[in-house]
Amino acid sequence: MRNSIICVALSCIAIGTQAQTVNQCGFKIPPKSLKSSFQSVYEAKEVVDNMLDSIKWKENFQMKEQNGINNAYATLSGSKRWIVYDNDFLENMDSYAGTKWASYSVVAHEMGHHYYNHVIDRTGSTPPKEIEADYFSGYVMGRMGASLPQAVAAMEKLGSDKASATHPAKADRLASITKGWNYANTNRPTNQPTNPIETQPQPAPTPTPNPNTNPNTNTGTPTNDWIYLTHSNTKPLAVELSDDGRKYQSVDLKVGEPFVFKYDVYAYGWLRIKQLNGYKIYKLLHGNDYTLQWSRKQQSWILVIVQ
Repeated sequence: MRNSIICVALSCIAIGTQAQTVNQCGFKIPPKSLKSSFQSVYEAKEVVDNMLDSIKWKENFQMKEQNGINNAYATLSGSKRWIVYDNDFLENMDSYAGTKWASYSVVAHEMGHHYYNHVIDRTGSTPPKEIEADYFSGYVMGRMGASLPQAVAAMEKLGSDKASATHPAKADRLASITKGWNYANTNRPTNQPTNPIETQPQPAPTPTPNPNTNPNTNTGTPTNDWIYLTHSNTKPLAVELSDDGRKYQSVDLKVGEPFVFKYDVYAYGWLRIKQLNGYKIYKLLHGNDYTLQWSRKQQSWILVIVQ
């Protein structure tokens, strides 16, 4: 079954590095920037959680970072809903638009596709779908406290003046964002956008387990997605774990007790451990169990897959 992808259409080809160019969808390409906005899927999820709280809606999708795609899109893969985003693309957009609300509005736009069940028919983007998602983006930005210029910043800077078979012209999209923003600011106490009509049951988001909790007592029988990590030390062993190989968190591995963890989006994790001459980094694949053993010959910790 093929995936259904609905993109915000602010990117279709690679981002230019020098002069501003126009992509195949007719949108201006922002230049690269060193600015950082969403550094991992966890920061992005915090932003999304704030959006959801502002409109009192429970998410029916999961987030996934996929750098190099120069895009952000909503998709349905099997029975799971996703918002896939390129962190670098969002950073470039924020820098060019001059506000963090640019990337926020793009993520809100993709949320709108899931809110209105646009991915269910698996037919991709259409002008009516994009107008609805733009309205939702404006509404969310208004609820979160963005000014109208901030809410329309991304579209104002990068929108195409001409319509296409899949996306409306910039003027129409700006008008829809503005309507959503106005509605949020004139109906702030209780009202929300029209509730979506559910055409199929919503997949429940995968719960994030406590990494120090045994899945046998927390979520039932563990699957191959879980990683069990142990060590041969006689004292607790300090390591660092990451979902993307960039942002690490410190963890103490207890003696005689496996550390159990799972990342909801990535098919692997990263382990970093301090050695005598610096740090050593290992990639951990889901479905494998690992143990850290001290090598007297190498005078360092080595990671061994438990068969």
